[in-house]
Amino acid sequence: MAKISTTKKTSAAKKSAVKKTAPEKPLAKVVKKVAAGKQAVAKAAPPAKRPAKVKVAKKTVEPKTPSPKSVAKSELVKKYRSNAKDTGSVTVQTALLTDRIHALSKHLAKHIHDSDSKRGLLIAVGKRRRLLNYVRGNDPKVYEKLIKDLKLKK
Repeated sequence: MAKISTTKKTSAAKKSAVKKTAPEKPLAKVVKKVAAGKQAVAKAAPPAKRPAKVKVAKKTVEPKTPSPKSVAKSELVKKYRSNAKDTGSVTVQTALLTDRIHALSKHLAKHIHDSDSKRGLLIAVGKRRRLLNYVRGNDPKVYEKLIKDLKLKK
């Protein structure tokens, strides 16, 4: 077997190897860069001072007007609820989903390639179908009334 040599390079040999690999830059270019940097520092603006604090009179906050979307939603809830506190019954959910489905259908008529809205529409239709199946099984009279009011196919 042959022995592997593990001799170390001397520090002088390392320095000469580093000097050979790094190309030397002309001194004139380095001086120009340094001078340009100094000029840029000299031209820099002084730090801005903070403006003095000004006391502002308190504004009266006016109540926000509800958006048309929330007004329409609250009207649907009032129309289909069974009592004053009812906001989540099956009939209310079905009416709200139907309203959302109509809005998404209208949107997709304009924007045919909007696949995210298309997916949302399909999810809403499936959920409404499941709710209607539940109502049909538990209370056929309410189901018939709901179908007629919302103008849905059976």
